[in-house]
Amino acid sequence: MQAPELPDFMSYKDKFNKTAFIEKIARIAKRSGAKLVYAALILYYTLESDKVSMKDKAIIIGALGYLISPLDVIPDAIPIAGLTDDIAVLIYVVKKIWGEVSDDVKVKAKEKMKLWFDEEEMRDADNLFSNDRTEDPV
Repeated sequence: MQAPELPDFMSYKDKFNKTAFIEKIARIAKRSGAKLVYAALILYYTLESDKVSMKDKAIIIGALGYLISPLDVIPDAIPIAGLTDDIAVLIYVVKKIWGEVSDDVKVKAKEKMKLWFDEEEMRDADNLFSNDRTEDPV
């Protein structure tokens, strides 16, 4: 089975804003799973770092804009499949910038996740780059 092609998420950079991001994450946290939320929070908190290039920040903003936008390749309202394109975009960007992600950002993301997940659910975030399809959050 061939992986789906990633959308041009950079066209969504104008959709990103902090308020919409927080509202979206709070609304979809349980349904989307710990991996998606952790990836989104990693990107969100990495935006605050002065150690990340403007180019990487632009990519992050595009990915988070894609997450927030109601218009994406697979609409979020579709059960099970609706968030697969979102997680693919987020994981793709997290992998690109992972070397720039500080331990402080990782801790901050995990702390925020405690609002929505218990310890067992949060273990999924520890396997962020797992390719095991049974561990996908959606």
